[in-house]
Amino acid sequence: MKSWVKKLGVAVLGLGLAVTLTACGNNTSSSSKSNDLGLQKSGTLTIGLEGTFQPYSYRKDGKLTGFEVDLGKAVAKKMGLKAKFVPTKFDSLVAGLDTNKFDVVMNNMSETAARKKKYLFSTPYIYSKSQLAVKKNSSISKITDIKGKKVAETTTSNNATDAKRLGATITPTDSFQQSIDLVSQGRVAGTINSRESFYAYFKQNPKANIKLIDSGDHIASQKIGAIVTKQHPKMQKQISKAIQELRKDGTLKKLSNKYFGGNVTDK
Repeated sequence: MKSWVKKLGVAVLGLGLAVTLTACGNNTSSSSKSNDLGLQKSGTLTIGLEGTFQPYSYRKDGKLTGFEVDLGKAVAKKMGLKAKFVPTKFDSLVAGLDTNKFDVVMNNMSETAARKKKYLFSTPYIYSKSQLAVKKNSSISKITDIKGKKVAETTTSNNATDAKRLGATITPTDSFQQSIDLVSQGRVAGTINSRESFYAYFKQNPKANIKLIDSGDHIASQKIGAIVTKQHPKMQKQISKAIQELRKDGTLKKLSNKYFGGNVTDK
């Protein structure tokens, strides 16, 4: 009897030790995964975004929400991580990657040649087409009519680059809302932005004194993806894999319909 009890005690002790070692092994594995990706915080994907750009990321009743907020959470979940958001002004977003303020930027950021020289883009989650917003009584009938006119844009955006190329003078702004307000007030001739942004705006402001002019072939469609530094290729691959899975399982389309009223995630 004593021998049996002794053997049982040894077995229990061995099982406890195995469980402890397994738990330690799991923690080490999780920690190694975070270190391998170069995350700012172990187990957390820290995401930079504006938090003021509806419907991409904005506050509703004080709570951060929007297409890229829900997308960021879904991407982090696919990666086995938690999502943490760091609202930042647009002009400081990309620079925030260099100062390790966050791991990735998800903020309607177009894949441009200039940005690709320094940063890595994930697979696209939006295919964007630009449009020009002007007042309904504006004499502007095509996007090339902005030549020599004032156009409101955030200065570091691809929209500002396109406006300059088309001969417009840039009136600097801090946000989409400020740009559209200047158009409504007649202080600028117009503002260029993505069709998704304008769709969302009209959804909230159906009686706005604004009309849209298509960019035609003057501005190419843009690929919108998540951005990381070139020091984090493994993170880029993991984020791209997560986005591809979300596209395949229908989550991307579902989120697009929810926030834009249509699917802007396909080519």
